[in-house]
Amino acid sequence: MNLIQRIEHWGDTHHPRWLDILRIGLGIVIFLKGATFLADTAALRQLIEETHIQIYTWGAVHYVAFAHLVGGILIAIGLITRVAVAVQLPILFGAVFFVNVTRGLTFLNSELWISIVVLLLLLFFLVAGSGPYSLDHQMKERKG
Repeated sequence: MNLIQRIEHWGDTHHPRWLDILRIGLGIVIFLKGATFLADTAALRQLIEETHIQIYTWGAVHYVAFAHLVGGILIAIGLITRVAVAVQLPILFGAVFFVNVTRGLTFLNSELWISIVVLLLLLFFLVAGSGPYSLDHQMKERKG
């Protein structure tokens, strides 16, 4: 059993059901953030340009909005949760270390604290997986 299989097995066996409520809430929050980015792409473009990182802004805007919309739904329903979380991680690392840090590391910067909490939850669900109330779990039960 390789490392990834051992992590997946540990996550599947040590997952209380109340964590599924947290996972569903996280997915909904990420989906709603993607919807707000989609509704106001100019604000997202400005956030990305303020980081002064030389990236293709148009592509980054659409990647962030699409990844949040689709990833949020996948996390909420528990379908390929670890993959959906992995797609979110670069976005949240960028939000914490590039976007929100430029605004200052203060207790008044609520966006920074929200981003940190979401990043920590994403890292947790990357290890823990989707849990018993998920489509991943339902598909495993039907398969074997």
